[in-house]
Amino acid sequence: MRGIAGKATLVTGAGAKGGIGFACARRLAAEGANVLLTDVDGKALDARVSELRDEGYEVAGQRLDVVDEAGWDRAVDTLLGAWGQFDILVNNAGIAVLCNLVDLTLDRFRQQSDINIHGVFLGCRAAMRQMQTQGSGGVIVNMSSIAAFVTGPGSSAYTASKAAVNMLTKSLALEAAPLGIRVNSVHPGIIDTDMIASALRDSPDSAQGMIATIPLGRLGRPEEIAAMVAFLASDDASYCQGASFVVDGGVTTQ
Repeated sequence: MRGIAGKATLVTGAGAKGGIGFACARRLAAEGANVLLTDVDGKALDARVSELRDEGYEVAGQRLDVVDEAGWDRAVDTLLGAWGQFDILVNNAGIAVLCNLVDLTLDRFRQQSDINIHGVFLGCRAAMRQMQTQGSGGVIVNMSSIAAFVTGPGSSAYTASKAAVNMLTKSLALEAAPLGIRVNSVHPGIIDTDMIASALRDSPDSAQGMIATIPLGRLGRPEEIAAMVAFLASDDASYCQGASFVVDGGVTTQ
């Protein structure tokens, strides 16, 4: 895709081998970007960086807890030290706290909000500050979910957090537009990741019911989300700003 090659890129939550973050990092690296993979799990992160380097890609790794302000400063410094710019941010890191409200503790609700909302806020702020200083624009892609639009029992904390990411994206897009910074959100449906696999292990009877809700009749693949992210990072998406891009096999059309 046009306009990705040579761009200094940071992807959060990129440590899980079968996750969306790693798929995004791989796809962007394949398009020629220089990618800093970050994750709170340093061991997993090192393995993913080694994997991509073995494939010939220009990548580096930095352990990052997305709710740590100082950690974001260090990650940006690492990116600038390696490639001198901050061009693309993919705010992917997130967790899913699934629990009926009457059983949900304040600590768990705060944990959901901290990672899914505050982590995205800190990433956007770090990127926008640096991109504004550079004066050459940039791209921010925030990973939300179809849970920003549809919900179900036991998902109040998760859906609230993903709806917040959707509207945060739109607000920041208006602030960023005069700076030449494009900000958009991606909303995956039910994707075949470790997070979903864990949920299905906890409730195996729900697997067929889940798939039955998808018009395309299957789970999505992380690579299909990465393809959308790569599009939004590219010059092909030069007129996309503040938009919510749904990739869900048709679930939200029903």
